Amino acid sequence: MSMPIVAVVGRPNVGKSTFFNNVVGRRVSIVEDTPGVTRDRIYAEAEWRGKSFALIDTGGIEPNTDDVILSQMRAQAEIAIETADLILFMVDGREGLTASDREVAGMLMKTGKEVILIVNKVDTPKLPDDFYDFYELGLGEPIPISAANMLNLGDVLDLIVEKTPQGTETEDEDVTKIAVIGKPNVGKSSLINALLGEERVIVSDIAGTTRDSVDTTFTRGDEKYILIDTAGIRKKSKVTGDIERYSVIRAIAAIERCDVALLMLDATEGVTEQDKKIAGIAHEAGKGIIIVVNKWDLIEKDTNTMNEYRKEIAQELQFISYAPSVFISVKTGQRLHNVIDMVKYVSEKRALRIPTGQLNSLIADAVLMRQPPSDKGKRLKIYYATQVGVKPPLFSFKINSRELMHFSYARYLENKIREGFGFEGTSIKFVFREKGEDDYE
Repeated sequence: MSMPIVAVVGRPNVGKSTFFNNVVGRRVSIVEDTPGVTRDRIYAEAEWRGKSFALIDTGGIEPNTDDVILSQMRAQAEIAIETADLILFMVDGREGLTASDREVAGMLMKTGKEVILIVNKVDTPKLPDDFYDFYELGLGEPIPISAANMLNLGDVLDLIVEKTPQGTETEDEDVTKIAVIGKPNVGKSSLINALLGEERVIVSDIAGTTRDSVDTTFTRGDEKYILIDTAGIRKKSKVTGDIERYSVIRAIAAIERCDVALLMLDATEGVTEQDKKIAGIAHEAGKGIIIVVNKWDLIEKDTNTMNEYRKEIAQELQFISYAPSVFISVKTGQRLHNVIDMVKYVSEKRALRIPTGQLNSLIADAVLMRQPPSDKGKRLKIYYATQVGVKPPLFSFKINSRELMHFSYARYLENKIREGFGFEGTSIKFVFREKGEDDYE
């Protein structure tokens, strides 16, 4: 099943972003300079006690302002709340209980969703005199924390793990879930309608996780698919307030639920910064990615036009260089039949398992071709590697020193694995264990 989604909500300046950054910062991983996920970040995968969840920083909700802002804030809050499996409601322990806190609490209670009440900025073991006022919100026992000092964060994380589903739901493993993502007006809904019209085997229409997402189940031959239509992610300069953040949340929810993401680009615009941001979310989530270039009928062409466009995509989206591309026109039906064929292909690659013997033979050859890095006379040694997971493929390496495994060498090994075994359309994940550490579970 997909990772549970946990949203941090509350008024502005109560410490949500500090909490988010400190929780996410507990993960030990190679940091990639991926557009859209390292700067102005509102989403990340977090892990606690071996359990993973998607954490969303939703920005500030301030209901008690003038009517226009009130309606905007309510709309934004509803999207974040509807998307989440669990809500962390953060209030300010220094400022005490406010009327705005009461109003937000009322909104949360009406959802019927699980809510954890967090009182931030309690920097000492002694609780402030007005701490017990927060019981008036009716959301259970408040948890005092200091996000800045990382006080009691473990208690909150324990509750998150306890109150979120962790693999208890059963899902049909034979169904491939496809999320159609991209900016508004690139043709996402039109693509879905065209694909379904071509297949003519709609099984059912069921509501998605938000009002702006609709799931449609269909079959093609013996294969079953679910198409997830999402609201477009709008560019910041073209919207009012923080609507962009909540459009991203809708896409995050769809990406977390899917197996393969169709990243739709507008052929007339090329690759934009917003396209990079959307691609970064799907890449970090470890999903299969196919780049679908729509409106190809509007491009003047010569014999090299498609190859030149592919080079531009490769240059602008280097971090998903593994993603295949298909050039279509929803309007004319050009190459539409290739899209689902490619989804099936990428889905199979995400589930590919490599025998340990073949993997280690390839790694040994790669090490002979390019010596591992060294520092102060100590050289990196790779004792063995094994594939420990799929969807996405996950490889565990037993090495002598994690500090010697430079990012560039890890990328070199990834490239060699791709050359040897393919894995088109899917990211590859590595975990490095030093000698004496337990094997990956």
